[in-house]
Amino acid sequence: MSEIELPADLFYTPEHEWVQRVGPSSVRVGITDYAQAQLGDVVFVQLPSVGEEVTAGSSMGEVESTKSVSDVFAPLTAKVIAVNGVLEADPEKVNSGPYTDGWLVELEVSSVEVLDAAVSEMLDADGYAAITTE
Repeated sequence: MSEIELPADLFYTPEHEWVQRVGPSSVRVGITDYAQAQLGDVVFVQLPSVGEEVTAGSSMGEVESTKSVSDVFAPLTAKVIAVNGVLEADPEKVNSGPYTDGWLVELEVSSVEVLDAAVSEMLDADGYAAITTE
């Protein structure tokens, strides 16, 4: 497999989601380059609705590829404040730009402190790279 892309400014989960802080108490979430490569060609993405509450560690949607259907797990307990509507018509953006055009949702937590605590438990790029090479 070719080298996977792991931007150093993101946080990662063992379930192959990435998290980018976009505001004091909000984040953007997607699946990693490693995850999209394992899935193959993405053909459908099911996401939660704006306003929906998601629970850390629970499924908040699905990514369907020509190979399989995989759950997308909430990296933290939060409210959905945006979904990437482009993916409905163009799900392959998850493959072509997993960290850019292929983002999935934006989430907002109750406070800056809650977000600080949540991201402190996540992996950095090196930590995530270590679990993908085991």
